[in-house]
Amino acid sequence: LAGCSSIPEADRSDLRDSYEHTNRKIFAFNMEVDSYVLEPVADGYRSNVPGAGRHAIDNHLDWAGLPSTTLNSAIQGDLENAALATIHFAINGLTLGFADLTENPSAVEKRDFGQTLARANVPEGDYLMVPLLGAHSSRNLAGRVVDTLTNPLSFFQIGNVGSTLRTAQIPARAVAFRANNFDTFNDIKYNSIDSYARTRSLYYQMRAGELRKGRNFEVRPV
Repeated sequence: LAGCSSIPEADRSDLRDSYEHTNRKIFAFNMEVDSYVLEPVADGYRSNVPGAGRHAIDNHLDWAGLPSTTLNSAIQGDLENAALATIHFAINGLTLGFADLTENPSAVEKRDFGQTLARANVPEGDYLMVPLLGAHSSRNLAGRVVDTLTNPLSFFQIGNVGSTLRTAQIPARAVAFRANNFDTFNDIKYNSIDSYARTRSLYYQMRAGELRKGRNFEVRPV
């Protein structure tokens, strides 16, 4: 995308979308992948995997993100959230996160490096539609790369267990997210006049809400 020429502002449907022409092509590709792979797999997953099993997978994926939350909470100055994330990670590590052993799983607020960059006044950058990964701003995409380095399974060397689980997390996260948002995603996909524009709008709304989280976090205009 960085190598693609941007389109004139007058031709954009959103001023943040400098690469709209290319982004729309990538979005169309992602929708094809969804139609032929992700949607049927997610539909089978939610129809055939018991609720307890789906909940265990969600727990594990949330647990794998706790080191990132700990690191970013500490950088953002929210030491209480960092401590809670550390405690929850340690306790639930007994089950690799598949079973939540804490009394209040919702006590920890998720934090990511994209939020940390926003607090440091790093500009949001352009809107990017990434193949298979979907909607991002350039700032959030950079933050996502950093967050992947904190995956706890990178440090587990018990045979091939850690490597296998980490590899499985990638498709599992995609399928679980699609299944958990099945009806909403299908509504955007099939009932929108412009599903690309609606996806972009919802992304910015969702991201704005995430940036407001945290009692010590202040969103600054960029």
